[in-house]
Parts: sequence; C-alpha cells; structure tokens
Amino acid sequence: MSQAVNESSTETVLKISNVWKIFGDKANEALRAIKQEGLTKSQVLETYNAVVGVADVSFEVKKGEIFCVMGLSGSGKSTLVRHFNRLLEPTAGEILIDGTDVMALGTKELQEFRNRKIGMVFQNFALLPHRSVLDNVAMPLEIRKVNKNQRMRLAADMLKTVELDAWENKFAHELSGGMQQRVGLARALAANPEVLLMDEPFSALDPLIRRQLQDEFIKLSAVMKKTTIFITHDLDEAVRIGHRIAIMRDGRVVQIGTAEDIVMNPADDYVADFVAGISRLKIVRAHAIMQPIEKFVSAAGRIPDNAPRVDESASLSELIKLAIDDEAPIVVLDKGKEIGVIMRPDILQTVIDGAETS
Repeated sequence: MSQAVNESSTETVLKISNVWKIFGDKANEALRAIKQEGLTKSQVLETYNAVVGVADVSFEVKKGEIFCVMGLSGSGKSTLVRHFNRLLEPTAGEILIDGTDVMALGTKELQEFRNRKIGMVFQNFALLPHRSVLDNVAMPLEIRKVNKNQRMRLAADMLKTVELDAWENKFAHELSGGMQQRVGLARALAANPEVLLMDEPFSALDPLIRRQLQDEFIKLSAVMKKTTIFITHDLDEAVRIGHRIAIMRDGRVVQIGTAEDIVMNPADDYVADFVAGISRLKIVRAHAIMQPIEKFVSAAGRIPDNAPRVDESASLSELIKLAIDDEAPIVVLDKGKEIGVIMRPDILQTVIDGAETS
C-alpha cells in the first residue's frame, strides 16, 4: 500500500535542475549537439562515441519525503543518484541540497558535506569485514571525529532502533543478508544525515526478507522523517514505500506523481504498461473517482440522509465493501466537509479499467 504524501512539509530539501550526464571524452560537444540539433542517444553514440546516462532531469523533494526513482536496468536511475553527493560529476545542471550548491563545493568542503548531510545505503551492504557490527555503525561518527564514548553510545542506540542490539559484537559474516542490510541502514542513519540515498537496498534479498525490510523501513521513516531518495527497479516496492515516484526511461524522467496519479493517469504507453499489473484496490482513493455533488444532485436529486460517508483518502477496497452492503451513494468528506459523491457504477468502472489494463 502506497504511503500518503507528506503534505505537512513545504520545505524543499533537495532540488535538481536540468541535470545531464554524458559519458565520453566529447561529452560537452555531444550535449551542445543534442540541444542545438536534437540528436538521439544512438546518434550521440555514433557521432561522438558518447553515452547519455541522464538527460535533462529536474525535480524537487520535500523535507521528510520518500521519493522513489524507478526504472529498468539502464534507465539512468543509479547514475542519477550518484550525482547528489558527486560520486559522479554531471555534465551540466544544478544540484541544491538543504540550500547548498553541491556543484560549487571544493574537495574538502564536499567531503565535509558528505559526512554531515548525506547517508547512503548500498545494494551490496558494503560492511567492513574486520569491524564488528557496532564499529561498522559507528564509522561515520568516527570520520566526523566524534569521541569514542559518544559514538559508541550513538551507534548502540541506532542498533537498538533496527533491533540488532544483541548482535553488536558480531561480524558481518555472522549475519544474514537481511541483518547486514539493517546494519547498513543503521550506519547511514547514525550520523543523522539530512538526506538518505538508498540505491536498490533490498533487491539482493529474497522476497520474504525484502518485504519485511520494506515494512521496517516504512515504520522507521515514519519516526525519523528522513528525506529519502530510494532507487528501485521494482514498481511494487516503489508503490509500497514512496510518497511520490519518478519513472525513468533512457535517462529521462517520463512521469512524477503519487502511485495513485501514475496508476490512474499514466503519462504514456510506456508508463501504462509498467503499471498494468498493479492492483488499484489499495492505491486508488475516493477523491480520484468521486463526482461533484452538484452533478449528482442535478441528475438524481437530493443525497439521502442515511448515505454512508467516507474520508477522501478511503481506498477503493473500502469503497467496494461499502457498495456491496449498501446501494446508496457514498458521500466523500474532506475534514468533515462534503466534497463529492461516489455511485456504485463509478466503483465498478474503476475496477474494470484496472482489469482491462492488467
């Protein structure tokens, strides 16, 4: 089930504008040709022996938001995330994190910025085998020169948060894959970063463990409220975890929106094919399928006093249960105010539309 968007925060923590990454010795020449002549990726490769990894990507991420970047292998999603902390240098574009122009930072400033502002969780865990679990988690604090007693206390607290405090003296090879990834997450969070970058963190795990870690991460995020960029090739995972989702193809972002936005209004056939197998039952909300009250009244007359009432965030699954028990129109409320009406045919049509695209 997709999370509700964090609408309480309007503060932008991360903003990228017109970011390009072209690999090759003639990257700048290739970019000029793309802008001036409209060259395609294949033409860029043929003419300049250059590969377009990220193409003119722009978006903003709000404080506390989990922003999923989703795409198939080769779509550019992992290349993109490595620009936020300049593990890769963009060919062009602007990257602002917490008001800091990341591209303007010198070497020493960049290292300090990474240490204090950004945490990263990798697919391959990246734990140091010669360090204990506790020492692995404390490592970012050690880099920041936090005294030993304090960093060990903070690391122990973070291990308790991910329910691994009993394993603090073990080594990585003694832990399961799921446990190792929880240590990786604890390490990333130990230094209290402003932004968390997660590059397919659960994809190497078996399905059952992956789902458990997704649930744990959702609960942890609700408490810690870290601004998170979450990279995944799994749309089901993006739908479960993300407040919003950006879908990438060939280095470009083709659509950004909530899971509901993307499922109900895919931007093109590519996105429509992607979301075809996603169940609408837990994603689609009452506000997306309601009709205006005026329209209902003009066609059917006054709303019955005994009509069931639901919040605008009620899921399609909840609406179906109501429609089974009661043929009356369903009144949709927003903070107690009547804002729309849903009829049984509206619900059936939404279910049929979903079935026809799957």
